[in-house]
Amino acid sequence: MGPELSANLAARWAELPAYLSGHVSLVAVALVIGIAVSIPIGIVSARHPRLKGPLLSFISVIQTVPSIALLALMVPILGGTIGFMPALIALTLYSMLPIVRNTITGLDGIDPALTEAAKSVGMTPRQQLVQVDLPIAAPVILAGIRTAAVWVVGTATLSTPVGAESLGNYIFAGLQTRNWTSVVFGCVFAALIAIFLDQMIRIAENAFTDRRPHTAYGVGALLLGVFLAGISVSVWERSPRTAVAGLGSLSPTIAVEEQQPLTGKRIRVGAKSFTEQYILTNLIERHLEARGADVKTLENLGSTILFDALASEEIDLYVDYTGTIWATIMKRTDVADRLTTYIEVSKYLMDTHGIAVIGRLGFENAYGFAMRRDQAQRLQIRTIPDINSAEQPLRIGADPEFFVRKEWTDVRAAYGLPNVKTRSMDSTLMYEAVRTGQVDIITAYTSDGRIAAYDLQILEDPEKVLPPYDAILLMSPKAYAVPGLADALLPLVNAITPDLMREANKIVDLDRQGTEEAGAFLWRHINRAAPVAPETTE
Repeated sequence: MGPELSANLAARWAELPAYLSGHVSLVAVALVIGIAVSIPIGIVSARHPRLKGPLLSFISVIQTVPSIALLALMVPILGGTIGFMPALIALTLYSMLPIVRNTITGLDGIDPALTEAAKSVGMTPRQQLVQVDLPIAAPVILAGIRTAAVWVVGTATLSTPVGAESLGNYIFAGLQTRNWTSVVFGCVFAALIAIFLDQMIRIAENAFTDRRPHTAYGVGALLLGVFLAGISVSVWERSPRTAVAGLGSLSPTIAVEEQQPLTGKRIRVGAKSFTEQYILTNLIERHLEARGADVKTLENLGSTILFDALASEEIDLYVDYTGTIWATIMKRTDVADRLTTYIEVSKYLMDTHGIAVIGRLGFENAYGFAMRRDQAQRLQIRTIPDINSAEQPLRIGADPEFFVRKEWTDVRAAYGLPNVKTRSMDSTLMYEAVRTGQVDIITAYTSDGRIAAYDLQILEDPEKVLPPYDAILLMSPKAYAVPGLADALLPLVNAITPDLMREANKIVDLDRQGTEEAGAFLWRHINRAAPVAPETTE
């Protein structure tokens, strides 16, 4: 085992308590609430046949909503709240169908002779339900709970984009950084939880069938203990720490400020789901922890979810891009130069949402249509409108978000591109896809180190349709009021050159090192040199 793999494994094991306990907490609470709600609904439906159809139809409709969409919908429904609560509600709804259906099936399948016998001995409806119906239907109901448990364990891995900590953190981050060890960790431990729950509930199911209720109760007590342990660890992991952590990769030559104005303050830093965002989040975490803050990171959030979370003060700060705010949040249809865009974005955010823009980090990460240089020269394509001259339709690959963004609509309006074929894919797969010829063009990120490494050519945008994308540091109204926090972040302003950011991205995407190493790389350069001037503005 090489040193890089050993370090990777050690980092993944270190993350396991937080991710595993977060996952167990979500699953446990969702299942408990789902069972508590679903069994009564099933009982009512079984006793009142007129309600059975409408109730089952409603719950079935919820089940047809894709799980990732259901999770995402919970955020705006809850007023921008991210984290545990939207994930919990979505998972609870997702658990209900098999439990309700099996409760109805189990109660409907009771021999009518037993029901008549219960009535003949003078049992009340409640006594009959508790002493006869539910014990007989228990194996069928437990089979529904067993199915729901496996569903919830799997679906909980998708809760990461709404800010809930789970084993999905391994999977989403691993896919974006191509860290397959991280992906395997997430999949293996999610599978182990599912297998454990499935087997425990199976034992309880068989115990009820064989008239061994004490065994079933013992299994229930064991599961309750495991769930409580997971919840306890999760609560402990989320409690503020007094020690400064996460500086293990720093060079010993870097001096940490003696004054620590942020000691004891809990700062929540958000990030989107691609390499550059992970690196910048790691940099910010190091920077704030060196000043005494207790930093909590929430990664893999979608653009609109992340912005809404900042506006509602669910998180304190994150890095966004002027073009994203301009087109997606401000709904601007025009394009301005970089400086004008930055000024108007800053004014809009403060006036409309009370969000402060601390400053530009010093580099731009814009969308750029990129081709392999040899193919571009062979097809004589130098600009975006030149794509129309290709004899065969060209395939354009982009992250799924791009094809529903205003930038794509504007590009089509300006240049036509009637014959192109679009193909959505994860952003980490785009560069390999264009390099190997699986697509002809990709919407590359201009600060990505793979553009130079794969010898890609960025096509010119003669009409300047694509807006500028300066990286900017945003802070929520509440965080902006924290004494010393905004001032503590000023050393990051204009501190990252385009070449420096491309090199940091290359460390992860091509050199296969972790985002921690890339964050440490930026940290060392920022602390060894005075802030640099930003790129020339128009």
